[in-house]
Amino acid sequence: MTVVVAVDGPAGSGKSSVSRAAARSLGFAYLDTGAAYRALAWRCRHEGIDTHGPADVIESLPSFAFAIGTDPEGYFVRVGSEDVTTDIREPAISSTVSNIARIPEVRQYLVDLFRGIIVSTEMPGIVVEGRDITTVVAPDADVRILLTASEEVRMARRSAELSGVSAEATARELSSRDAKDAQVVDFMNAADGVTTIDSTELDFEATVASVVALVRSTTG
Repeated sequence: MTVVVAVDGPAGSGKSSVSRAAARSLGFAYLDTGAAYRALAWRCRHEGIDTHGPADVIESLPSFAFAIGTDPEGYFVRVGSEDVTTDIREPAISSTVSNIARIPEVRQYLVDLFRGIIVSTEMPGIVVEGRDITTVVAPDADVRILLTASEEVRMARRSAELSGVSAEATARELSSRDAKDAQVVDFMNAADGVTTIDSTELDFEATVASVVALVRSTTG
């Protein structure tokens, strides 16, 4: 039986880096669900698909050739034959993601895709991270975590990741993403049965250790 670890949290909370490192430490697979939304946004921009009206995006879903590496040592994101691992992190993509993420048909399509990846993993477990993992994608996960930090710390961390971007611009981008995504899913408050890990006072290594310890203590 595959152990499923679900991790939610706001932008800048360290979900991706912490989840990937925890998966590596545990010997688990790692699934970055946000990459799928970003890859779809990239595809829409690349092919001129209108993301402001849902019809064109919904129509494009069956031909969305998405692939992602779930080995934490071999992460990649592809759309068709195109490697978009780096491209999907561009600011232009970040500004488009929320438009498509609020479309119910898109969310359901990708949730089904994520569940397929989870059940097909050949590793003993998988760490799945994103916005609605503990409540929608994997509500029955063996371990459910809300990873968070104070707004000031999250902004500082995100600013450090984005070289050449001012702290003010980072703050606006982070706050805007959270506000838009919060209209679709609650990722700021832990649902029943979800353990909150607040990394405000923790460094990266300590946060990873907290996640790994929780998984090990919960799954035996």
